[in-house]
Amino acid sequence: MSETSSTATRSDLRNVAIVAHVDHGKTTIVDAMLKQTHAFSDHADVEDRVMDSGDLEREKGITILAKNTTVTYAGPASHGEKVTINVIDTPGHADFGGEVERGLSMVDGVVLLVDASEGPLPQTRFVLRKALAAKLPVILVVNKVDRPDARIDEVVSESMDLLLGLASDLADEVPDLDLDAVLDVPVVYASGKAGRASMEQPADGALPENEDLEPLFQAILEHVPAPTYDPDGVLQAHVTNLDSSPFLGRLALLRIFHGTLRKGQTVAWARQDGQIKNVRISELLKTQALDRVPAEEAGPGDIVAVAGIEDITIGETLTDPENPKPLPLITVDDPAISMTIGINTSPLAGRVKGAKVTARQVKDRLDKELIGNVSIKVLPTQRPDAWEVQGRGELALAILVEQMRREGFELTAGKPQVVTKTIDGKVHEPIEYMIIDVPDEFMGAVTQLMAARKGRMETMTNNGTGWVRMEFRVPARGLIGFRTQFLTETRGAGISSSYADGYEPWAGDIEYRTNGSLIADRAGVVTPYAMINLQERGTFFVEPTSEVYEGMIVGENSRADDMEVNITKEKKLTNMRSSTADTFENLTPPKKLTLEESLEFAREDECVEITPEAIRIRKVILDSHDRVRAFRARTRAN
Repeated sequence: MSETSSTATRSDLRNVAIVAHVDHGKTTIVDAMLKQTHAFSDHADVEDRVMDSGDLEREKGITILAKNTTVTYAGPASHGEKVTINVIDTPGHADFGGEVERGLSMVDGVVLLVDASEGPLPQTRFVLRKALAAKLPVILVVNKVDRPDARIDEVVSESMDLLLGLASDLADEVPDLDLDAVLDVPVVYASGKAGRASMEQPADGALPENEDLEPLFQAILEHVPAPTYDPDGVLQAHVTNLDSSPFLGRLALLRIFHGTLRKGQTVAWARQDGQIKNVRISELLKTQALDRVPAEEAGPGDIVAVAGIEDITIGETLTDPENPKPLPLITVDDPAISMTIGINTSPLAGRVKGAKVTARQVKDRLDKELIGNVSIKVLPTQRPDAWEVQGRGELALAILVEQMRREGFELTAGKPQVVTKTIDGKVHEPIEYMIIDVPDEFMGAVTQLMAARKGRMETMTNNGTGWVRMEFRVPARGLIGFRTQFLTETRGAGISSSYADGYEPWAGDIEYRTNGSLIADRAGVVTPYAMINLQERGTFFVEPTSEVYEGMIVGENSRADDMEVNITKEKKLTNMRSSTADTFENLTPPKKLTLEESLEFAREDECVEITPEAIRIRKVILDSHDRVRAFRARTRAN
């Protein structure tokens, strides 16, 4: 990081990030590391996957934000010295790739987890590429070796092939890449759930012989270099993450590269715009297991949190006021998907007590998100009450909206669109590289589905196990709404994952949905009578007694065009007994859409109304006459 040759080393410290594809067991292994080093007191009540602290993280079983923890290790491999290992748990989805990039800027080595059955998947590739480009040493951990379908030998050779392939790809970009070091990767065989690891390869489906994680700790101490620094160098600390505390306000998480940081010290704050301002550090906190504890000072290699600087953001540097030397800013890949988020403009807005409905509240919340989330951008639109939010993928945007809904916001979210670029006068769009694993009977259905979304098959491998692996290049917009359809086609058995793979010229129109919508033609309350009469026309999303308004989408039409229906129609009452009395029995239960499914379902002229209590799909233009006029104007323009 600095120009002078680093001479001193901190042997009592290691900084390592754990990276892997979704669901390969990153958080579980961090759990086991914490438990085996007695990070928690004996009587502490510790849940599983302790690092996934957010409600959404717990529900979905995925990590969304990169978090750091410290493990104090004093086992045999440390030769009698206490070694602090800073572990950064990173998300596995490409949508949260900004978190991974940030995590890698704080560490000196990477533990790469690979599932013993699934092998390296796209995300593994994405994070590994980032690690190699940053010239970080890699430790390969084959996790879940006790799975009954484990194929350890093949997975190790696939991972080595991937390493070699990536190293040769990067050889041009990173000229001084040490290829021998890349291939000399230690392999640890582990089972995170059982908290066991070994250097000896177990039989497929068997647990490692060794009873604890000692070999993993040993590999980390041997292969991850200790932080080096220049003893005479000026203070350089890089902001890599942000957090907030109810007592201390905004906290900046820093990795110190050179020099010492003390509580109450005055430092130079090098801002993004190149300004340098002197600030005082009012509080300095170190991490112990999962808690932050006050500290007096921190030295090179430490990862600490500081309070007292209000507007500090990610990528900025704290340095010496006499001789400031800022570090380069963190760069993050460009966003690929955008979505318009605005205030709720439907007739049912503001019905939820205490909900946040004003434009100012929504704007403040989006600005707040920008602080800690480096992978999204917020741009103004022509309307003062709506903003364009850009992110890496559909999931990242859906999680942001869901987070806001839980905080009590009412919003309108438009259909996700792609962020295009103009190169040499031609419109180019982002391309994803998609890898799909399906049982071979669904091969035809998946090929058809991808062809409709302008996907090109690159390779296909059938390894004779009854599963086929297909690899496609597909426009990013072709994957909007893909997941639901794909799972339906493969009856929930298919596995798909993708990563961004550059830009290509615009591929032409893509048909997302072949069925039209059923639209309510007046406001009122849904009646069972109307639903029974209409149910052969399509699938409903609403249930009896729910409130609807004109222009709201109440279901999916079985034909291709939209149809307006009166779903509030009541039965005429007479004094004759009817043989067809209201019977709920013959009413097909409505389909309940989640937020993600609703965003996928919506067409260009539709949007999703989101309130803390309900999620509704509606037309952007509610009045039917105005819709017809707008449609005619559009067709004339084309």
